[in-house]
Amino acid sequence: MVLPVAALLGYIVVAEWLLGRLPAGARPRLRPWIWIGPALAFVGFFLIAPAIETVILSLKDATSTNWVGLDNYATVLTDSNVHLAIRNNVLWWIVFFTSFVLIDGLVIAVLADRVRYEGIAKSLIFLPQAISFVAAGTIWKFIYAYQPPGVEQTGTLNAIVTAFGGEPQPWLAQAPTNNLLIIVVGVWAWAGFATVILSAALKGVPVELLEASRLDGASEVMVFRRIILPLMLPTITVVATTLVIFALKAFDVVYVMTNGNFDTEVLANRMYKELFSARNYGRASAVATLLLLGIVPVLVFNLRRFRAQEAIR
Repeated sequence: MVLPVAALLGYIVVAEWLLGRLPAGARPRLRPWIWIGPALAFVGFFLIAPAIETVILSLKDATSTNWVGLDNYATVLTDSNVHLAIRNNVLWWIVFFTSFVLIDGLVIAVLADRVRYEGIAKSLIFLPQAISFVAAGTIWKFIYAYQPPGVEQTGTLNAIVTAFGGEPQPWLAQAPTNNLLIIVVGVWAWAGFATVILSAALKGVPVELLEASRLDGASEVMVFRRIILPLMLPTITVVATTLVIFALKAFDVVYVMTNGNFDTEVLANRMYKELFSARNYGRASAVATLLLLGIVPVLVFNLRRFRAQEAIR
């Protein structure tokens, strides 16, 4: 801890000394770049350089020795497993996961705002966010665990089903419901995040505006639709884009619970298999590049919306 602090202080002292020796007119233009220089170097070294290296590796063969051009992309884009992974990422994770988390977070935020034990309720909802997704996947894998009929059920869900006279089900092996059951784990883990952020936005809605609308005869549904929801829309958009990025790179929950088997494959898990199971660095890099290309538009949209909001302010 001492060494990084000393290095930072040394950088500041040297940078300011060098700026002091420059012409007065050049100092205001150079000082911002001097201060953000370490951050830019950090981003360039740990984010931009690996991304460029990944794109380069995607144009080489499995051992990264010979150039193969776009062959890896052609192979990946014609692979049925990749098609399945793209479908799962887009349909199940982006559409269902994002929608469920947003709806749950918004409903809980609005309802919690009306009770005296709001803090306790939101704390309990947020608690799963503190658990790693590997741990969350392990917990829910035990809940969905399956034993053949006639054997004592160790899974909570099947124990309940058999207690009421039903037959145990291999929940994680039955497509397409297994995708929804895995998404339940993601919703359980992320609902607290959406609740806290949306609750903070809800607190920012002027109370006077709500009271005035109620005095004018507006129903609670109309107050929510015409006043609360439009004012919260910028925050909802930010939360939604954050969830979409997570949905695109979903990996740990799927890896722990099914490892992509039984039609639950996702792109990040496909990349992992190509890299560590097949040892094909070219195809793994191609999948990673496709994943990056899917995330970039979301990031651009987020930045443009942020700039638009800043311009309004």
